[in-house]
Amino acid sequence: MPFPENTPTPDDLPSLSAAEVAALPVELLAILQREIDERLKRDKAAKTRFDAGLAVRYATRAAEERQLLAKDTGTVRFDDGDFTVVADLPKRVDWDQERLADMVARIRDAGDDPAEYVDLAYKVPERKYVAWPEAIRQGFEPARTVRPGTLKVEIVPQGGDQ
Repeated sequence: MPFPENTPTPDDLPSLSAAEVAALPVELLAILQREIDERLKRDKAAKTRFDAGLAVRYATRAAEERQLLAKDTGTVRFDDGDFTVVADLPKRVDWDQERLADMVARIRDAGDDPAEYVDLAYKVPERKYVAWPEAIRQGFEPARTVRPGTLKVEIVPQGGDQ
């Protein structure tokens, strides 16, 4: 189905209201969705390659700057020509959950409040919850809140997954 010359493109979408987008013909919505998905893939690949190039160019210098400051992680700044490069190597900390549980038990056994030292959070994976017997689930039900996620709509041609 040919569309008129003034058919919106992905570049036009930011200037349209959600109602205007919703009013477009389904065929055009499908085309726009495919074009946007292709752009996102291409842009994500470009971003990945660009970031890799920046790492090749600046990783060694950033590591040297961090070493001068006796830092393993964090942000360093240095000049490259007329520009300041800001290189951030974030700190990622993982805690051994079993050992933390042991420490919490020791703190509690010593008469102290573990909440003064650690944040305690209880989680129930949904796959475990649905596998429980009904009697156990009923006991946990008052502590459970279900919120809907974000609606995702995909338009696919009938008779195929193209």
